[in-house]
Amino acid sequence: MSLEVNIKKKYPSFTLDVAFTAGDETLGFLGASGCGKSLTMRCIAGIETPDEGRIVVNDQVFFDSAQRVNLTPQKRKTALLFQSYMLFPNLTVAENVGAGIERAVPRGVRDAIVVTELKRFGLEGFDKRYPAQLSGGQQQRVALARMLAARPGILMLDEPFSALDAHLKGVLEQNLVSLFDAYDGTILYVSHDIDEALRFCDRIAVVEAGRIMETGTGDDLVNRPQSLAGVKLSGCKNATPAERMGEHRVRLPKWGIEAATAAPVREDVTHLGVRAFYLERASGPGENCYRVRVDRVSDSRFDRTVLLGFLDRVQDEAPTVSADEDEMKYLHQHLFWRVDKLKAGPGELPCEGDELWIRIPPDKVYLVSR
Repeated sequence: MSLEVNIKKKYPSFTLDVAFTAGDETLGFLGASGCGKSLTMRCIAGIETPDEGRIVVNDQVFFDSAQRVNLTPQKRKTALLFQSYMLFPNLTVAENVGAGIERAVPRGVRDAIVVTELKRFGLEGFDKRYPAQLSGGQQQRVALARMLAARPGILMLDEPFSALDAHLKGVLEQNLVSLFDAYDGTILYVSHDIDEALRFCDRIAVVEAGRIMETGTGDDLVNRPQSLAGVKLSGCKNATPAERMGEHRVRLPKWGIEAATAAPVREDVTHLGVRAFYLERASGPGENCYRVRVDRVSDSRFDRTVLLGFLDRVQDEAPTVSADEDEMKYLHQHLFWRVDKLKAGPGELPCEGDELWIRIPPDKVYLVSR
């Protein structure tokens, strides 16, 4: 099975412009709200119509602006799952599961499909109940069973866990394992959670402002991000503009420092990133060692997040800004450091007001050019 998408759709303040292919795999779409992830799926499903381009699923043309092809959602045989599950309240569980099966399928075959999917998702004995009589987890399993029963050409899941608390999310995520194991084809999975995408997706597409910035494996995104959007979405707390100073050296104007890099610096470099837990405490001056002050601290269960200000930074002149802009400027001038509280010895946890030395390992930085 395969998917080919190359479409554009313009709005007054936003343009969707995406091109990608997928095979028998789970392809994740990772990005902030409003970046175009869900809109892409809606275009594939036929809920939205692109201005131009082409969509092909398993060699069937769903949409082709040049050839004036635009199949109805009913003819596209896609399965799109939203967080709300969208079950029919007036239908039983069995009727909901069978709702997507084509009418031409004989009754006996239809019933057998429904029984198979109810069993697959542990819903035996629930067939005569209504959605209002089910828990949230049971409703989700009914929605997943309905997706598979319809024998769709492509599965699409649009942030199915976005409104759930962490415990319930962890339980319900296991339902997806059954779905993914049972389906042989292309699955598109929309998320804004990097860990969720890493758990479920074979590849991840980073989406920003209606465009795909990069596509790769989860390991690629975490360890070798290729764009500023990828750096940020991979969970990297420190991302700052960079200017090339030499083959292995950059200037970081917002931090007011220069830094050495193990990797060669491209001529068109735009940003440097370094993860908060890669920073190292240093004993004094040295390569990529900086004198800093602890300006803020905040604790979670196992980590202390420390906001570090560079004491010897080169100050750039800047225009007067608003209070909100001033706060953002303040944060952008600081370095986030994450300290493992379980590994820190007595008196080793940094406290507000402390002055110390910190090292940015040259081999742990990311350099991106877009």
